[in-house]
Amino acid sequence: MKLLVTGGAGFIGSNFVLYMMEKYPEYEIVNLDKLTYAGNLETLKSVENNPKYTFIQGDICDRDQVEKAMEGCDMVVHFAAESHVDRSITGPAIFVQTNVVGTQVLLDVAKDQGIKRFHHVSTDEVFGALELDRLEDKFSETTPYNPHSPYSASKAGSDHLVRAYHDTYGMDVTISNCTNNYGPYQFPEKVIPLFITNALQDKPLPIYGKGLAIRDYIFVIDHCAGIDLIIHNGKAGETYCLGGHAEKNGLDVSDTILKATGKPDTLKTYVEDRKGHDMRYAIDDTKIREELGYEPSVTFEEGIQKTINWYKENEEWWKRIISKEYLDTNRAQANENVSG
Repeated sequence: MKLLVTGGAGFIGSNFVLYMMEKYPEYEIVNLDKLTYAGNLETLKSVENNPKYTFIQGDICDRDQVEKAMEGCDMVVHFAAESHVDRSITGPAIFVQTNVVGTQVLLDVAKDQGIKRFHHVSTDEVFGALELDRLEDKFSETTPYNPHSPYSASKAGSDHLVRAYHDTYGMDVTISNCTNNYGPYQFPEKVIPLFITNALQDKPLPIYGKGLAIRDYIFVIDHCAGIDLIIHNGKAGETYCLGGHAEKNGLDVSDTILKATGKPDTLKTYVEDRKGHDMRYAIDDTKIREELGYEPSVTFEEGIQKTINWYKENEEWWKRIISKEYLDTNRAQANENVSG
């Protein structure tokens, strides 16, 4: 089996590459990644010399590069995306280009090359938001799309394209919509690694608004295991929602991290709420549990402790990433992408 993994140098993609290479050492994996600010090849140092692994720096919007990367592959697992909501608000164009146009290019090449399965990794944010006072409500595979940010709108567009290629061309596709991921190697702009690295440095933990917005959190390895089940056993044309069974608001997350790191509550600080902030996401993952046997392996508290331990043991990695020189370089790159 030969897999093309797009965005395999990003947080979830790199964890998936490592997971698959450990579980299926006979598989060949091609990693196509543009190496934008969130891509980091240091994550994959343990496999860079493995003859079963190939890295190609390239853009999913470039058909020639995609054709070369996909040649001889049996499956495509598509992670590559612009994924930060705040960045999508200040610069939506690159989100449409990468998430919609890039997905269309991949689908066209996969169709032409006769790829056996195309798996598209998406988000629960395409469904919009749930009410805080109706905790019984959850997103499922039949929930109507109602995206609220440029990021979620671009992911919704790519989801629709994937389904359209199944319906129109008979392509074997699957889609997964997952909740908020956390775990090792996550770029420190996301809430959990930001809270962890700030706590370890005795810096404030910035909490949006009153800290009441709820997210369901999934440990990244559980997400990888869910995708593994889908690409091998999922039904063509089907969507599967992946949850972590851990609905927490901003205060819950900060309190869990402060307790686990032994830091004081005084580090919590409240900042202006995000524009158009969705107040609650939650996933009903009954379908993938009953059909494919999915089950998260860790509780939220266990996953947070594993994540804290990783950041403690890899201080040099994240301190370099949050350094002024690194951030200035990658901020310039991000601005160039937006204006270009």
